[in-house]
Amino acid sequence: MAFVHLDVRHFCTLLICTTFVSVPSNAEIKVNPPEDFEIVDPGYLGYLSLQWQRPLFLDNFQDCPIEYELKYRNIGSKYWKTIITKNLHYKDGFDLNKGVEAKIHTLVPAQCTNGLEVRSSWSEATYWTSPRGNEDTKVREMDCVYYNWQHLLCSWKPGVSAHLVTNYQLFYWFEGLKYAIQCPDYIKANGKNTGCRFPHLESSDYKDFYICVNGSSESHPIQPSYFIFQLQNIVKPLPPEYLSLTVENSEEVNLRWSMPKGPIPAKCFIYEIEFTEDDTTWVTTTVENEIQITRTSNESKKLCFLVRSKINMYCSDDGLWSEWSDEQCWKGDKWKETVVFFLIPFAFISLFVLVITCLLLYNQRALLKTIFHAKKEVFSHQETFF
Repeated sequence: MAFVHLDVRHFCTLLICTTFVSVPSNAEIKVNPPEDFEIVDPGYLGYLSLQWQRPLFLDNFQDCPIEYELKYRNIGSKYWKTIITKNLHYKDGFDLNKGVEAKIHTLVPAQCTNGLEVRSSWSEATYWTSPRGNEDTKVREMDCVYYNWQHLLCSWKPGVSAHLVTNYQLFYWFEGLKYAIQCPDYIKANGKNTGCRFPHLESSDYKDFYICVNGSSESHPIQPSYFIFQLQNIVKPLPPEYLSLTVENSEEVNLRWSMPKGPIPAKCFIYEIEFTEDDTTWVTTTVENEIQITRTSNESKKLCFLVRSKINMYCSDDGLWSEWSDEQCWKGDKWKETVVFFLIPFAFISLFVLVITCLLLYNQRALLKTIFHAKKEVFSHQETFF
């Protein structure tokens, strides 16, 4: 009986394993990676196209929505960007000062393979610009500012080892242009290009803006420099104008200023205020063009402030502070200045007028008195005659 009971237990265990634990039917399912994977440069100064073809032998998955997992980065970067797409191409911007690497594999969704997603091996590609020139021939201290969200200006210095006859050219591109355009208005120093004034850049905001500065020299090749930024992140607005400082009571101070001139919407500004009370200065920020401040002492004799502006986080990722505005001040002893510069001179003038008036009246009285005595003597002589 014991042996029969053991056989029954083994039979039940075998039945349970057969029912609930089965080897996946897709264990042998395989899929090929995408074909002809490559990175193509269309000449947009860093805006590259990653493209591929469908994998071979997909006959068993004709009705499946095949997807591709694409990973890419600049060589040396710690992080991969990952995209899952059904298309056969993808475009993005890269820093061409560095190389580019990418890899892709095929994804077969779980509904086509009995519940388990199938992935192919990776297909890889790299891209480098054609090497030329020494690193020290590249431009230095490249600086681009979008003044008041209207006028873009870039400037640079020649490379350390660039020959005296070296001259640089700037090309730019953003989405919407058919091809890269050379700078139409160079800034020059000693006959060499040291910067570029750009024309009106219509519909270029909130897009990657690509720049390449390369050079020409008879003695040696010049290594090009590549830059990527968005214009709204390098805006330098004008400073505020028409500052007003009002002491409303013994404690409250009201500071106001006008919005900077130009096309920048009011909602895009943040302001930094530098406030000075006698010998103490502190700084604060606000998104409004008015602020209330409480005086630390009712005995303070001098209150001053100035303001500068910047594009806030709701309109850009970054920006440049404007120059500081002119300073606006209030002096607690202003009434004394009024006495010194107005009342005292007025008092002297009034006193002078009073003295002159008195002298004139005195002289007029003396004249009238003389005339009266003269007439009296005339009348006295006439009475004696008669």
